[in-house]
This record gives sequence, C-alpha cells and structure tokens, in this order.
Amino acid sequence: MKYMDEYRDGAVARALSEKIREISTKRIRLMEICGTHTMAIFRHGIRSLLPETIELVSGPGCPVCVTAMEEIDRAVKLARTKGVIVTTFGDMIRVPGSTASLQMAQADGAKVKMVYSTFDALKIASENRDNEVVFLGIGFETTSPTVAAAIQTAQTGGNNNFSVLSAHKLLPPAMDALLSGGNVMVDGFICPGHVTTIIGTSSYEHVVEQYHKPCVVIGFEPVDILQGILMLVEQIESERAEVEIQYARAVSPEGNPGALAILDKVFEPCDAPWRGLGNIPQSGLAIRDSFRDFDAENRFDLEVPPAREPTGCLCAQILRGAATPPECKFFRNACTPGTPIGPCMVSSEGTCAAYFKYHI
Repeated sequence: MKYMDEYRDGAVARALSEKIREISTKRIRLMEICGTHTMAIFRHGIRSLLPETIELVSGPGCPVCVTAMEEIDRAVKLARTKGVIVTTFGDMIRVPGSTASLQMAQADGAKVKMVYSTFDALKIASENRDNEVVFLGIGFETTSPTVAAAIQTAQTGGNNNFSVLSAHKLLPPAMDALLSGGNVMVDGFICPGHVTTIIGTSSYEHVVEQYHKPCVVIGFEPVDILQGILMLVEQIESERAEVEIQYARAVSPEGNPGALAILDKVFEPCDAPWRGLGNIPQSGLAIRDSFRDFDAENRFDLEVPPAREPTGCLCAQILRGAATPPECKFFRNACTPGTPIGPCMVSSEGTCAAYFKYHI
C-alpha cells in the first residue's frame, strides 16, 4: 500500500539503524509524547534496533492517561445526576476515579454511553430531548476541533440539551512544564505527528529556544521512527537544537488553519490539572462565554472532594518519564488491563498497557 509499505521496508530500516549506531556517541534520552508512538515503538521493536547510547522514554502523550482524577470524579458525579446521560470515548469509561469509574457508575444504574465522536453524542441529545446529554471531552489538539465543531452545530441547531465537560489539554505547555521542573532529563523530543498536523511546528520553537532541546515531528511507521531518531541524533551530536519535520507527507509548518480557527472561536486557553504534572498554566481549553450555554460547568454543580491518587501507583512518575512500569509494585500483579489501578494501564495508548503487551 502506497505511503505504508515503503515505510515498513526492512532493508531501509536496517540501513537507518546502522547509520544511527555509526554516529551515536553521546548517551541520550529521547522522549516521545504521543500514545501512538508509544505503541508503535514497542510493536515494531524499535529499541532493539538502537545502540545502548540511546534511551527512549514515554512522556505525557496519552490523553486518557493525563486526564486528572478530579476530572473523572466530576464526570462520575454528573453520571449519577438524575436526567443526565454522560457520553465519552471507550477508554474513558474504564478509568478509575477516587471512588468509582464511569463504568462502575453505569453498573449502578447511571446513564453512560460510549461514542466514537462528539457528533454521536449530539445525535443522542437529539434523540433524548427529555435528558441532558453531556460529552466528556478529552484529548489534545487533534480531537478538540471536532468537539468545537459539535458545539457550534449544537448552537446553530438549537440542541439545548447538549453540553460539553471540557477536559481537553494542550501539549506544548506540558513540554515546558516537564523541562522547567528540572527533575526529568530529556535530550530531545519525538514530537507527535497527529497533533502537529493541527498546530504546526511554531509551538515547539519555545522548547528549542529556551531549553536547547531538538524537536522532530515523526510519523508512525518503523522507517519514520528510525529516520526521526536519526535526525535527533544528528542534531544532538552536532550540538544543534532545531524543529524539524520528518513526517512531511502529513505535517506542514503552518498546521491546519481551518481547524485552528474553529478551535479559537469556541475555546480559549485556561489553567488545567494534569495527572502526574499538577496544574499547568494555559494548558487546557475552556469553552468561551459566547458558547457558555453548552458548557457543562455552567449547567451543573461539579464540586467534588479533593482527589486521592492510589497509594503506591506510579502513573504520575511514568507520565513524567521518571519511572517505567516494571518499577511499579502493582504492574502485572494487582494492575492488569482487566483490573487497572491507574489510567496508564486502561488506555490502549498507555505506557503501562504497552509494557504489559510487549515488554518481556
């Protein structure tokens, strides 16, 4: 298949691996900040093709995983409210909150529905006019424009029983938070292909200029990943720090102006809580006042007690690249995909789920 087979060519992958081994002399840590990259690196055995000088670590790239526990608690409270139907993506239903998950609330009689898009939730609202339908919106800049479009459609179409509980996150501020904390050693970033198709590359310039950390936007096939790692190694070995695009067949420097425009029309940046990183300034998306009728925060009492992370769970450290799943005492014991303790084991893009499936 064009644009796929050539990026899975074994001979090309081996040649890139050899080139990386040839030029890599410094011990470095490269962080990927995309759940799809997390899984692709494991699935294609990328680590086995790299020299010992290069360590790959996972960062806060899984949107389900970085959703703060308090945001789950608020969604569970909503689901238990009479006359409310909570809709969200499949993985979110299983993420544990302080006392329950949406799945557990559903088992107790709450109305919770899994959807594949925000427009599915909008359709449910149209078919259930006697209920308030709330969409729990999570994800980075890749998914938030479609949520913005659904809110705009609801306003135009008079779907007054539809609202969104926004738990959306912006990725570049999280990169800044990781580096400014000084506790995580990262020499370069494997930047997400999907997010960057929307936001473009200018958002990474701050990381390059302030922290002198190279950033390369990389695709998801084995040749993509190896070529991107080679580009990062070349920058580090020559003591350069630039933003480069390996995934040029999908990503442009300017991103997607249309998606950014609708995002800006409906949402505005706000401070937001991240699991593992705490509260990060201007890293979330709040619904603007012009669309406040579709903001669940304006419709419902969402006050919840302070969230408590499970004692001993290392999800927070894993999301910062400060620990790996095998270091957690729960991993493969009490915490499995069937009985997850933290969100990193729930999501199909979570680091713990990837280690569970592929790591020996």
